[in-house]
Amino acid sequence: MSSGVGVDDYALVRVPQEERYSWWSVAVQRFGQVSALSQFLLGSTLGFGMGFWEAFLAFTLGAVILEVVSIGVGIIGCREGLQTSMLTRWTGFGQGGSAVVGVAIGISLIGWFGIQSGVSAEGLASLVGVLPVWLWSLLFGLTVTFIVLWGFASMKWVAYITVPAFVLLVAWSIGSELIGHDVGALVASAPAGPSLSLLQGTTLVAGGFIVGAVITPDMTRFNRTPADVVKQTVVGFTVGEYLIGMSGVLLAHAVRSDDIITIVTSSVGWVGTLVIILGTLKINDWNLYSSGLGVVNFVDTVFGKRVNRAVVTLLLGVVGSVLAAGGILDNFIGFLTVLGVAFPPIVGIMVAEYFVVKKWRPDLERSRAEGRLPETAPTWVPATLVIWTAAALIGYFVSWGLPSINSLVAAFVLYVVAGQLGLVRGVGISRTEIGTAAPAGEREAV
Repeated sequence: MSSGVGVDDYALVRVPQEERYSWWSVAVQRFGQVSALSQFLLGSTLGFGMGFWEAFLAFTLGAVILEVVSIGVGIIGCREGLQTSMLTRWTGFGQGGSAVVGVAIGISLIGWFGIQSGVSAEGLASLVGVLPVWLWSLLFGLTVTFIVLWGFASMKWVAYITVPAFVLLVAWSIGSELIGHDVGALVASAPAGPSLSLLQGTTLVAGGFIVGAVITPDMTRFNRTPADVVKQTVVGFTVGEYLIGMSGVLLAHAVRSDDIITIVTSSVGWVGTLVIILGTLKINDWNLYSSGLGVVNFVDTVFGKRVNRAVVTLLLGVVGSVLAAGGILDNFIGFLTVLGVAFPPIVGIMVAEYFVVKKWRPDLERSRAEGRLPETAPTWVPATLVIWTAAALIGYFVSWGLPSINSLVAAFVLYVVAGQLGLVRGVGISRTEIGTAAPAGEREAV
């Protein structure tokens, strides 16, 4: 375990109360996720196909859905002080199921990490030049990797810098574009592109961040109270969705196009490019961070070996950066999108188990009082695997409604019904090798 690389950041144990942060420190990071470049692009997509107030309603409905999901699973993470894939051992999935969750999170988010690195590299190449895009991809990815090596503490300080800078630069770039436009006329104007329905718009908003909602415990385990989870979620989503998303809507109405990136970078030059880079940085560090946590849990569960989170992060960051430099990951966007349908049911099952069925919640509560993990976990929960698969298929094939929400609600309802019928039971018992929270010093040298 002694590697001298970064910090382990309580990857496989509970975060002690004395190591947690104020709600504002966590809220800035949540806002950084929600107000990323993708949100800006989402706003422009909605603005190209919807009127201003229709887009506003779509953002409102989507934000409410995401807030409810994030708060539900976030409170679990806060109470138990555990990251997402570790939590799933005692929230319906068992030891084996948690390994599957961990590797799914790891693969999905390292893929998006590489893709986002490529996006920033293109911006850096146009802004600075000098180096080719592939080399900028490598440098950007490795820079983010270095930040994530030191865990939540270093990511917090990066958020303090990048989030205000991103907001100011967005205001500058949008203001430059909107000069000479009557904002009232833009609000009242018809969209320039093919019409989007309210259902389609809400689907884009809710579905666009559902993976981020699923991994909320990775962040909220550093919160001190459930009330803090609620405050940071409401503030982060409300400000992020409306400030950044609706800015994109206005800009799409002003320029009569959804190609916002080209417009912003060409008209305001380096400011627009910095918007792209900063907007990518703050969500990409969490992509890599949560990917590392998922892989650490997978290795511990499958191979019985505890590996250092920072070392895993370093390896994943290098691999993701190299793949981004080679342009390989662009070919896997379709695969990553399909993989995304597997995530919403995870939340439905976790919330149903923890708050309704409560098959393993007493184990978590007893061990939490002693500052350790439960001594055992079920090896497999067959009913969960069936429900997970069925709910994911519902999300993928049922075209009515919101796919991500369809699968989430289906998973919740099916799990509750299975629990009432006595079908939720573990097969096999796995011992938890790591029984206590790591001392504070672990964060310095693991």
